[in-house]
Amino acid sequence: MTGSLEGRVFTPSSTEEITEAIELAFDYRGDVTLTLRSGESVTGYIYNRHVVATESYIELFSSDRPDAQRIPYSGIATIAFTGEDTANGRSWEVWVSKKESERRAEAAQIEEIARTKGYL
Repeated sequence: MTGSLEGRVFTPSSTEEITEAIELAFDYRGDVTLTLRSGESVTGYIYNRHVVATESYIELFSSDRPDAQRIPYSGIATIAFTGEDTANGRSWEVWVSKKESERRAEAAQIEEIARTKGYL
């Protein structure tokens, strides 16, 4: 899948679909909002997932609780990609900008050394 998931909502109907949606949410660089089967809504950043045959779960940092939460896959009804996707389309531009800045700083340092030694 290409592009950002920002704004998308997944309502998985099988174990395979919930596993796939959670993998997407785990790789997402923004908050997600989970609607639980209990009716509760939880918003936060998924930082871990544990997939086992008996009881798979995710762990997330909730935006409104100081402690991390552990939520079983079976308790999740929907996954909405509600937070800004901070990595969308920016990774290449950020890398290029950083490298260009490093090159300019290195060139300035070399020029200063050359001036100090009287070469320029």
